[in-house]
Amino acid sequence: MRVTMDDIAKLVGVSKTTVSRILNQKDVQVSAETRQKVLDAVRELDYHPNELARGLKMSETNVIGIILSNLRNPFWSMVLDGVEEACNQMGYHLMICNSGEDGDLEKEYIKGLQRRRVDGIIINPTVQNRELFTEMVDQGFPLILINRKLHGLHASTVAMDNVQGASLAVEHLLRLGRRRIALITYDSTGISTWTERIQGYKETLLRHGYGEESFIIQSVKQVDGAAVPAVVEMLRGAQRPDAIFSTNNLLTLEIMEALREVDVRVPEDIALVGYDETVWAKHMNPPLTTVSQPARDMGKIAVETLIETIKSKRVYPRTIVLPPELIIRRSSGI
Repeated sequence: MRVTMDDIAKLVGVSKTTVSRILNQKDVQVSAETRQKVLDAVRELDYHPNELARGLKMSETNVIGIILSNLRNPFWSMVLDGVEEACNQMGYHLMICNSGEDGDLEKEYIKGLQRRRVDGIIINPTVQNRELFTEMVDQGFPLILINRKLHGLHASTVAMDNVQGASLAVEHLLRLGRRRIALITYDSTGISTWTERIQGYKETLLRHGYGEESFIIQSVKQVDGAAVPAVVEMLRGAQRPDAIFSTNNLLTLEIMEALREVDVRVPEDIALVGYDETVWAKHMNPPLTTVSQPARDMGKIAVETLIETIKSKRVYPRTIVLPPELIIRRSSGI
């Protein structure tokens, strides 16, 4: 059962108003002893204020928060460039958090940002806190999803067309005469970006007359180094692919490590297409063909959508989908 200020007031023998003013550090004429009793009761009953409700009563702070899933990924550096540019243009400050795909840490960051009275939050969500997101939306807290979708959640989303991105990659490889195209992905349970890229891969092969038996899909844990042995094993198998489509830029680096370990030439033996354009893609040997996403635009649009939501005081959820682009270089065979 949730502990309330009334419970604190009854235990200490003071009014709810007195408890509220002490907890909010406002001027109140009480003795040091009474103040300490209230604080002791808070600890004893493990009281936590309703930050959502309290935040909605406060004035705007012109601070927003963003919670990302993996700041090691250079894609998010480009997104943050757009986020910071839009914040500067619109007079907002930014607090940045990195969940590392940890649902518990994500929840702590959300609560922490609300305690600091941010006006709204942009989040690349894990799939572990849907109940909390629903509560935030139901209470009118400004929330924007970025990059990943949570179907059924009544919140605006700024995302990429991942199905089309995968289709661009597979279509390109098929045009170059590749027939055994493998897709390498992180374990994708519930994560829309990766499930949509798998969907685009499958749909494109089926559209070209391939059957489901032609699908070569290798899922690996999102742990440093996990992809290398899995890809090496696939490359040493009897039915080695003649092309690889990587669904993540960090994953691409491990795939290239595996290709070197097995002494496979790119693109002569196996063509390679990666997802996400990075500053290092064109400097690789050979230069990497990539599916490019307008990451900077995504960040700017997410901020603009969030601030529009904050200013309107109402939630009009919509999904904004941005188009990908294929950047062709030598790794795919051109």
